[in-house]
Amino acid sequence: MTMQFHDLAARAATDGRIEPDEILALRRAGWGDGAIDEAEAEALIEANAALTERSEEWCAFFVEALAEFVVNGEEPRGYVSDARAGWLIRALDADGRLESQAELELLVEVVERALDTPAALKRYAMSQIENAVLEGDGPTREAGPAHAVTEHECALLRRLIFAPGGDAPLHVSKAEAEMLFRLKDATLYEANAPEWEQLFVQGIANYLLGFDGHEPLTRERAAELETFMASECAGIGGFLGRMASGEAVREGFGSLLEISPPVGGEAAAGDEDEDDYPHLDAEETSWLHDQLEADEDLDPLEKSLVAFIAKETGMEFAPAA
Repeated sequence: MTMQFHDLAARAATDGRIEPDEILALRRAGWGDGAIDEAEAEALIEANAALTERSEEWCAFFVEALAEFVVNGEEPRGYVSDARAGWLIRALDADGRLESQAELELLVEVVERALDTPAALKRYAMSQIENAVLEGDGPTREAGPAHAVTEHECALLRRLIFAPGGDAPLHVSKAEAEMLFRLKDATLYEANAPEWEQLFVQGIANYLLGFDGHEPLTRERAAELETFMASECAGIGGFLGRMASGEAVREGFGSLLEISPPVGGEAAAGDEDEDDYPHLDAEETSWLHDQLEADEDLDPLEKSLVAFIAKETGMEFAPAA
């Protein structure tokens, strides 16, 4: 069956395109014994690289077959081994770059479907998107502004950083948060997709507030964020009230953000217990301070981030002096 499958894949890709009836024949040959094996998986990757036209039917079959092979092709099912992840990276990166969006979609699908994947696979997938944005060339650069974050890239990044498998399952890792800051700095004045600001704010907030026992942002919180970010805030005074106990950290933020002291001074008796809110410790606050201070001035996305964190940590807003 493997030889028949390989012959079909090679013949179908000869003229640079695969017809629907050829895809159906590949499906029947590939699933004839109930599973795609490694030789068949390699034949699909070779066929995809040879194509000049990739239909939706082909991309769907390519992603479905290879994701099943990578995620469930060895025991325990659902767990991608280091060896299988290394095989996939080498197979896709044979000429130093991804050939198509189908290959990038495959990487995202694997990370999204798997219960656990090696961190290297998730980092490789994210680097493909970051490089495409920064260099203006890559599998997602078929349409849209050369150096802006597109709607499609936002969707892929969201699926990756909140995927179950990876360095920090369901939470954004430090490396991912720093990647979001790099993309923000590189595309600050570009025509980014409307979804980009929300993804940036949610991603950084999830890294700072969503790990170490805290639940990740829910769908309801996401909807609330959209409303909050669209509204006008009176200011971000009081932001440091519960963020961290270190005086030096508070002074650093006060200087950077030019904010006024909290309105009304200390919390009044009977106010909500500050333990009801997520909070940042000194290390997290220091990390955020370094990221914000890197370019000295707060840009619009950083202001949205600070305002959202203030809201999530229970701060009151007050006009800056």
